[in-house]
Amino acid sequence: MYLEFDPTFCNGNVHVNEPSLHKSVSSLCLPVLHKNYEAAWLLKTVSCIDLTTLASDDTFSNVSRLCMKAVHPISKPILCSFAENREEFEFLKKISVAAVCVYPSRVADAVKQLKLLDSPLPVASVATGFPSGQYPLTTRVDEVSFCVENGASEVDIVIDRSLVLSGRWSELHQEVHKMKEACGDAHLKAILAVGECGSPDNIYKASMACMMAGADFIKTSTGKEVINANLPAGLVMCRAIRDFYRKTNTKVGLKPAGGVRTWSDAFPWLELVKKELGKEWLDPQLFRIGASGLLQDLERRLYRLANGVSAPSTFFKQI
Repeated sequence: MYLEFDPTFCNGNVHVNEPSLHKSVSSLCLPVLHKNYEAAWLLKTVSCIDLTTLASDDTFSNVSRLCMKAVHPISKPILCSFAENREEFEFLKKISVAAVCVYPSRVADAVKQLKLLDSPLPVASVATGFPSGQYPLTTRVDEVSFCVENGASEVDIVIDRSLVLSGRWSELHQEVHKMKEACGDAHLKAILAVGECGSPDNIYKASMACMMAGADFIKTSTGKEVINANLPAGLVMCRAIRDFYRKTNTKVGLKPAGGVRTWSDAFPWLELVKKELGKEWLDPQLFRIGASGLLQDLERRLYRLANGVSAPSTFFKQI
């Protein structure tokens, strides 16, 4: 949903109480769950992953392997152990990650492989001068168009952090809106790079500017900054999403990315979203986790729950 820029969303009255912010996230802890409930949380986490490869040596082969893992993220022996009957097993077999995320030049490869697998999984691509965003706006918009033309149905754009640091909220809104227009029907996820925004106040204002410009998701980080996804920044973003929903009746999604590597990293994010935004946000349509190594850790945890022992090193194959 696009809104004309409204400075009251980003004015000087915005102030985040940092001590209260850190106190609030300190209460988020790993829940103590019964085996089957923990397994449900783990599988829910799997279903919200944007399975990602952003390596400089990406090729068609490793993108293809990523797609195959995305479609069948958990091995059949593990799924069998949690299914009490054939119907449950057939249901569990349908679990996949939320999307595959690659560089623009690898979008066509991912789209091709997913078609061969007869999978409806969306392909996401990072764009707009990822990870710095320090490129002319024309080339950034062209990159969004390139991703969509090659089959991406989601585009993760990076904002120009200099606009945030200098308080140029209207200009930020205009840039993101132009990128959203280039997306067409594709979803836009706006990467704030929270570790480079300067303050929690700026994180809130940047969130608001991007949502007014039509962002479908706001995303914490590129994964390339020194400070990436962290719960205090996530709480600020959740509060911005909640305020935006109350003012516009429009739901915007949240995507933590960068540093979410284990199930114990991921669970507090689910708890945060559930607490601040409600259970309805714990759905791939409104919550994603950008990750490359998280899936294997989730599968290891599921194996341990199913068998009572850690998985042997030979059980898992690297993506």
